[in-house]
Amino acid sequence: MDIKRSELPLLISLDALLAELNVTRAARRLSISQSALSGQLARLREVFGDPLLVPSETGRGMVPTERALELKPRLGEALAMLRDAVASEPAFDPTRSRRTFVVAANDSVFTIIGLTVMAAVIQQQNPALRLAVIPADGGDTLVARMARGEVDLFLGDSGKVPDTLKARFLMSDGFQMAQRKQHPRGLQPATLDEYCRLPHVIVSQKADFHSPTDDVLATLSRHRQVAVTVPSYNQVALVLAQTDCVATLPSQLLQRYAAIVDVLDLPFEMPRFNLAMAWHPRAQQDPGLSWLRKRFVEAVPST
Repeated sequence: MDIKRSELPLLISLDALLAELNVTRAARRLSISQSALSGQLARLREVFGDPLLVPSETGRGMVPTERALELKPRLGEALAMLRDAVASEPAFDPTRSRRTFVVAANDSVFTIIGLTVMAAVIQQQNPALRLAVIPADGGDTLVARMARGEVDLFLGDSGKVPDTLKARFLMSDGFQMAQRKQHPRGLQPATLDEYCRLPHVIVSQKADFHSPTDDVLATLSRHRQVAVTVPSYNQVALVLAQTDCVATLPSQLLQRYAAIVDVLDLPFEMPRFNLAMAWHPRAQQDPGLSWLRKRFVEAVPST
């Protein structure tokens, strides 16, 4: 494609079509008519010399060609950089900015470190400055969304940060056992035998009654009783408060629930995990994201 013969609106439309794979939804996203977008798609096919999108065999939506799949990540990143250039500010003032920051993190990580940052955003007393937290996904999907400017920051295990992102280590944490206040077993740390006999609650998105803790126990030729799974870490505390279940969770997370649970040492060694934050290289000099990253560094709990 000769960029001199192209028009920016066509590239923006192509980006929307590749994201939605549906002319109707893409037209709605672009706030133009379906017929206008169909005309633009015809023009794009002519310019690129490729169909780009073809009807799906299922009759629902469209399927990108190989040429379209090659274009998608580069086009998304190029448009994101252009948007940044147009919207860039010489300085970032959190009391006046109309920025919405999007952070990808699971609820455990966000509870450990993100609540403090959320409070810092609210303390600016600027209703137009907002913070959105979304579920974390990794790999190519995360990188592509960051390249398009849809996600600003990732918080998670440092070992799961894609190599193409910039990252900074934040903290290391271990694991402990938690139980409800006035648990009938008392406050003494559990022996390994007792730990394995107690009913456990774990976090699982797929009703899987297995976690990395069970892998560690397997190396000791032991097996615990997992009685309950819940989809989020913050629901674990509610289960603990209402039952005699116990849980094995990051120490810093459990400190957030010290008012309703007792925290005890484990009867075996669990590997520690390292928490990092990561961002796309295009955002390295973004003054707003620099401000946000600094808030997360400041929010690391003291150990």
